Amino acid sequence: MKLSYAITGALLAGSLAFTAQAHNHKSKADIVDTAVAAGSFTTLVTAVQAADLVDTLKGEGPFTVFAPNDDAFAKIPAADLNALVADKAALTNVLTYHVVAGKVMASDVVNLTSATTVQGQDLAIEVKYGKVFVNGAEVVATDIETSNGVIHVIDTVVMPSSSY
Repeated sequence: MKLSYAITGALLAGSLAFTAQAHNHKSKADIVDTAVAAGSFTTLVTAVQAADLVDTLKGEGPFTVFAPNDDAFAKIPAADLNALVADKAALTNVLTYHVVAGKVMASDVVNLTSATTVQGQDLAIEVKYGKVFVNGAEVVATDIETSNGVIHVIDTVVMPSSSY
């Protein structure tokens, strides 16, 4: 439960950062700093730290991150989430399944049927009812530009076929 709250806080911080960035036309923050500042990606940021992926996501990129917000992580039972965070290999597998190499803006995503993740498996992309879904997760915010890529917010944590 603590991790869930921590992740939620991080995600919320990320949301605030996104809002702040929209009004700040100076240099943009990287993916991690943007997520922290938004405030709605607390769990994601905590997980990224636990998987030792901070330096990677602060790297040059560019990366496209389909970022589950804190509400997305809250859908995972606490025991399952804690077990995932405790298993660094499984956590890394899940987190890298949310990242695509390159900067793929929303206008590009809607024309795709899949995208290969840095984890190695493909995400299924579908447009229906005027909305975009990634492996069934709804994209709820798009085109949050960072200095090293772009973030699209999703409402569910997507799991690769062999996450555990």
